[in-house]
Amino acid sequence: MAVVELEHITKTYPGMETPAVDDVMLTIDHGEFMVLLGPSGCGKTTTLRMIAGLESISSGTLRIDGEVMNRVPAKDRDIAMVFQSYALYPHMTVGKNLAFGLRRRHTPGPEIKRRVEATAQMLGLSD
Repeated sequence: MAVVELEHITKTYPGMETPAVDDVMLTIDHGEFMVLLGPSGCGKTTTLRMIAGLESISSGTLRIDGEVMNRVPAKDRDIAMVFQSYALYPHMTVGKNLAFGLRRRHTPGPEIKRRVEATAQMLGLSD
């Protein structure tokens, strides 16, 4: 895991006067569980897309572990994004969806189990 820092991050789409994301300041510490929660259209997905490298940043600085990532391609960021649904893959259970990224990174089974159970508990999804 890494420290993610957003310093005065703004996203303004071409032809628009009002920014989609305006002057966001946020630090997500190593190992911290963080959720962006807000109404539709408030910039949650745009912010996540900028962190993941799927959307350009109009102004401000994005750092991951101290390294400026503004112009680093998504494929080189070594991060993943989960958004708006616990079931990204509807044919899988919630637990399998939560474990998917960890399995892809070859995380040991006991660690996957521990982290999935902890996340499900935090989200109120445990049995």
